[in-house]
Amino acid sequence: MEEGARVMLLRVEALSRSFGGVHAVSNLQYSVEEGRIHSIIGPNGAGKTTVFNLLTGLYLPSTGRIFFEEKDVTGRPPHELARLGISRTFQNLQICFNMSAVENVMVGAHLRLDHRMSAAMWRWPALVRGDRVCREEAAELMRFAGVERYVGAAADAMPYGGLKRLEIARALASKPKLLLLDEPAAGLNPTETREIDDLIQKVAASGVTVVLVEHDMKLVMNISEQILVLNYGRKLAEGTALEVRTNPEVVAAYLGVSAQPGLAS
Repeated sequence: MEEGARVMLLRVEALSRSFGGVHAVSNLQYSVEEGRIHSIIGPNGAGKTTVFNLLTGLYLPSTGRIFFEEKDVTGRPPHELARLGISRTFQNLQICFNMSAVENVMVGAHLRLDHRMSAAMWRWPALVRGDRVCREEAAELMRFAGVERYVGAAADAMPYGGLKRLEIARALASKPKLLLLDEPAAGLNPTETREIDDLIQKVAASGVTVVLVEHDMKLVMNISEQILVLNYGRKLAEGTALEVRTNPEVVAAYLGVSAQPGLAS
């Protein structure tokens, strides 16, 4: 491989998904380069979350293929994709409020833990040590995400912005190669959004490739190295922040959408 050549971590070929007569995603060609921050944007109903659900095995494609590290992973269930190194967060909070904050993060590491019933019944020393190490790693991830003050707290004692970062910490507990973030800044105030911005850049700097779906155009344009624009399930444009921001078709697709003021500027 030539020096400086980019490695394609993920690519999809002719990916489509229909629900009855509705084409949520149609003939999508898309690649994600390793070590970069990518964003997927588009008006409501453009197919953004459907793409995430296809990439993480929640939906099966109607047609097309998905490749991760050049392996065909089309149709693989979510737990197998997680083992391969794909992790995600969801648009709506998926927090277990009957657990502590650190236990929520530990849940993200469950695929790496010993699940044998015999080990659990007899509390084998290796299992006890594994649980202790897992808790320590979860606490460290909470520090990484900037929510270390809640290590000893119940999840329901955390503010909304903190819970958003807790979810990212939990997603990182599986030690992913690719992290998909579905609207990580949704519902956040400007200060909390800046904290998410900083955290995403820290995640990328740590070596994890990031793809986010996000409506906050200031955040998207600030941190994205590559942006895919969807409209009615089809690729409308793809390029750098500058290329997307100045693309007349992209600007036209967002006219009248108050959530996208950054595109026309």
